[in-house]
Amino acid sequence: MSRIETTSPNGVSSAVANLFPGYFALVMATGIVAIGAQQQKFTWLAESLYVVAAVAYFVLAVLVTVRLTIFTKRLIADITSHGKGFAFLTIVAATNVLGSATGLIHGWWGIARILWWFSIVLWIVLIYTALVAVILRNPKPAMGAGINGTWFLLTVSTESVAVLGALLLGRRNSDLLAFTCIAAFTLGIVLYLIVVTMVFLRWTFQSLEPTEADPPAWIAAGAVAITVLAGSNLLGVRGESLRIERLAPFIEGIVMLSWATATFWFPIMIAIGIWRHIIRRVPLRYHPSYWSLVFPLGMYGAASFKMRSVVVLDELGWLPKITLIIALIAWSMTFVGLCGQSIRKAPIRR
Repeated sequence: MSRIETTSPNGVSSAVANLFPGYFALVMATGIVAIGAQQQKFTWLAESLYVVAAVAYFVLAVLVTVRLTIFTKRLIADITSHGKGFAFLTIVAATNVLGSATGLIHGWWGIARILWWFSIVLWIVLIYTALVAVILRNPKPAMGAGINGTWFLLTVSTESVAVLGALLLGRRNSDLLAFTCIAAFTLGIVLYLIVVTMVFLRWTFQSLEPTEADPPAWIAAGAVAITVLAGSNLLGVRGESLRIERLAPFIEGIVMLSWATATFWFPIMIAIGIWRHIIRRVPLRYHPSYWSLVFPLGMYGAASFKMRSVVVLDELGWLPKITLIIALIAWSMTFVGLCGQSIRKAPIRR
């Protein structure tokens, strides 16, 4: 993983040149926890987190633009690599999570629509750039060196299009929009099945080093959790679209399957974390990839809340509340780590 160095005389340039490709997971995590807080009627908390997410999105967008302009070769090398290329898809997911929060928290659906269209452009550019590069690139790395949890962002980014698109569909009925959301929802499932097969084979049949079991592995759970939210949002507007109404039983089945899969993953991810940090004693230090751990927690809670309402399952009313508390704790610890690193790495002026 790239490391951000800001201690040298050219600290700012180094930070931009080596910007972690998946840093937009900060926006994803903050935005979805803000949505979870809004679901539980903690408006002040939702609005505060929204501000953090929006500011982070703007700052990261500027940094990526500068990196693209000045450090073009480094950015291209990252986006065309097996290990880092798909991490850029956090930009797509962050755009749609921020768009969803913009509409749900503030009611600014015009801005949300602009962000959705922007995410479509980003999705096309980023997903095909990375995917074509890893397909055509030679020589290729071994599976253990080339594949990691960031590959699940193929699903996360695609489902994020359906998540925000379905919310917009509830404000303006469009058969083309409904078709687009269904297409994104189903494509995300196919991409998940492809990636989870490769990753599961990697984990179960090749040696796993503690340094490899990094937080992006949690995206395995986040990918199916966001599928739950996408499907639930579609079911929430089934009355607005005959196309969705016809597919409602299928969508509900996928939602249940995805929720069960996300739930299944969490004990395994926790076990990997215990093995990594307690048994193998890998130091627990801040890295931007830890936002990829916060995001699935927040997404699972928000998705469970929405699923419970559309399938009328009152018995799970407690789950989103507990998950929000856990996600807030994880978010707070990671944010403190970010602030601590920023203070430590800041150049000292005498």
